[in-house]
Amino acid sequence: MALKDRINDLLGQVNQMKAANADELEALRIKYLSKKGEITALFNDFRTVAPEEKRELGQLLNQLRQQAENRINEMREQFAEKAAEADKLDLTRTPDPIELGTRHPLSLVKEEIIDIFSRIGFTVAEGPEVEDDKHVYGMLNFAPEHPARDMQDTFFVEKEIGIQKPTDILLRSHTSSVQTRVMTSQKPPIRVLCPGRVYRNEAISARAHCFFHQVEGLYIDKNVSYADLREALLYFSKEMFGPETKIRLRPSYFPFTEPSAEMDISCDLCGGKGCSFCKGTGWVEILGCGMVDPNVLEACGIDSKVYSGFAFGMGVERITNLKYRVKDLRLFSENDVRFLRQFESC
Repeated sequence: MALKDRINDLLGQVNQMKAANADELEALRIKYLSKKGEITALFNDFRTVAPEEKRELGQLLNQLRQQAENRINEMREQFAEKAAEADKLDLTRTPDPIELGTRHPLSLVKEEIIDIFSRIGFTVAEGPEVEDDKHVYGMLNFAPEHPARDMQDTFFVEKEIGIQKPTDILLRSHTSSVQTRVMTSQKPPIRVLCPGRVYRNEAISARAHCFFHQVEGLYIDKNVSYADLREALLYFSKEMFGPETKIRLRPSYFPFTEPSAEMDISCDLCGGKGCSFCKGTGWVEILGCGMVDPNVLEACGIDSKVYSGFAFGMGVERITNLKYRVKDLRLFSENDVRFLRQFESC
């Protein structure tokens, strides 16, 4: 076969070169471009070509070699890119697309409450959910015959010691038990928030549940007044519900505070003018509060003649209802993803 035909034949082979991996590519390089390769052999035969053909055939040979080198370099770069991509691939990932999760609305609101009060010096304190009567009721000025001690309201935990006997172990019905533990273990000044889950023996409905979440606050120091309580709660209300929010305190009763009050905020839907949400009153109740009863201070080992303080407590579900207009408490614990996905941007 003439040299020109051999050159054109190899040029066609070079243009059709394919390799599945780096080893096959190296085999092609050796076949065509090594010292004993087919293109090198053509250059050796070029020496015997007649002088008048050298120019044409020399150009064809250089074109063939250049084409082979370019094709091999191109495939080498492709393999390098694939290798780099493979290094980035996380083989532990699931093949299915991973959907972003959402924060639970109760978690969002609880953390917002904590953040607001942390700006004025409150720190978080936590305690056990399974408690004793002393910390839940006894040290908080609950009389032995108080209705909250009845099985109607409290979940008591029975212990088997030989035979079943009444027990003072219970599921806490409020996070005030954390406050008693703090007061008995720390010296004033005390400024704490007590978030957590609580339990009450109530029928489950759109407005009530057998478990829910609270955030309670306690501040004890010298010369703490009712005005301090009001200003702290006004600050919280404006930060949580907007700068135009107003509050009012209505007289109430709690065993562990004296005086005691329920706090309302102005309805942010109607601006206090009255609507169906606030039942035409212009006000919405959000929490209970008051000055810590001296009997509670003394029961916890704090001198009530030297120190005074205030306490407050709110239901996280209640605040969440107001903030996000959730009307059914059961939605918070049913884990319906259609409900939870509404908070993806929160």
